[in-house]
Amino acid sequence: MPEVWIPPRLQELTNGKQQVQVSGATVRQVINDLDAQFPGMKDELCLDGDLYPGLAVIVDGETANLGLLERVQENSEIHFLPAISGG
Repeated sequence: MPEVWIPPRLQELTNGKQQVQVSGATVRQVINDLDAQFPGMKDELCLDGDLYPGLAVIVDGETANLGLLERVQENSEIHFLPAISGG
């Protein structure tokens, strides 16, 4: 099952868990399973059916350019990170 690393600010939804196992073949399915296990998670990650602006999804060390449509593997590691910008 894919493993999601939970950002510190969302760990209150997972009862303090830093990593959780989820099911899904796409980032969208992973988020839906996260929300089924930990209600409220989808609201923290998505807005109007898409990822929050400024939120990056990292799948197996690579930025998920397809967003919610990005495919994940059975052994994928997934991170949700605020996008970093600067000037």
